[in-house]
Amino acid sequence: MEYGKKLSWVQSDIENICGFNSKKFTRVNIVFAFIIGLLLTALFYGVLFPFRGRGFQMIDMFFHGGAENRSSIPYYTVFLAMFSFAILFLKNMKLKVQQKALKVNIMPIDSSFSLTPVTAREILDTMYEKVDIPARFILFDRVERAISNLKNLGSVSAVAECLTNQANNDDNYLSSSYTILKGFIWAIPVLGFIGTVIGLADAVGGFGKVVSEGADIEQLKASLGGVTGGLATAFETTLIALVLAMFVQLFMTFTLNKEELFLDDCADYCHRNIISKMKTINLQDEE
Repeated sequence: MEYGKKLSWVQSDIENICGFNSKKFTRVNIVFAFIIGLLLTALFYGVLFPFRGRGFQMIDMFFHGGAENRSSIPYYTVFLAMFSFAILFLKNMKLKVQQKALKVNIMPIDSSFSLTPVTAREILDTMYEKVDIPARFILFDRVERAISNLKNLGSVSAVAECLTNQANNDDNYLSSSYTILKGFIWAIPVLGFIGTVIGLADAVGGFGKVVSEGADIEQLKASLGGVTGGLATAFETTLIALVLAMFVQLFMTFTLNKEELFLDDCADYCHRNIISKMKTINLQDEE
């Protein structure tokens, strides 16, 4: 963002730009993420499809049917993973918009400036001039609440407590936005295990049928070979699920860490530009 240019949430938020109802701060519109997840899934299979059935086992295991009679579980596993990636992608895009607020200076350059109920109006006016919708930004929403209540709060400790409470609320709100993702990270491996169980049941069931029919030793050997091959195919669904769950977990951890660092930066910004400016007032008042 260029300095001096107005920070526009309307022109920066990806959900708003694409015509979807934008959620507060970095929370994601699930419908928008669902659509992106579908598109990513279609793109993933579109890239793999030309190579299906050409002897590439690492590619064939993502498709159902064939000589191995694979289940369709990998489709759902891949979709949940892509849905998760879409949510995390949108969260990162929205977080970048939030981080731009840290570069906007709403405080006077004068080092002798003191924040009082009188000068607070000047700060709010400056903020409204430089930001289109302050309430859409975590930082400015926090600043606006503290400064707007400055006359009622009065002391530094009261303002600091107000900012601390708001910081805790923001932290809890952002943490709750990961609830669906955590559910997906749990569900993806479970889907893989379900696919494996289905494959095991088919393989063992086929062998049991051969045994019950009183097959000779050669038939049993052939059937047993089919069972072992079926077991290998069955475990492919678990392999897919565990690998995808791992990548989703790593991406989520990376994104969560970025959000936590951003919240720390917001707290530091408020301390440097609000709390520290009020200390001078109290010292003067005490004198």
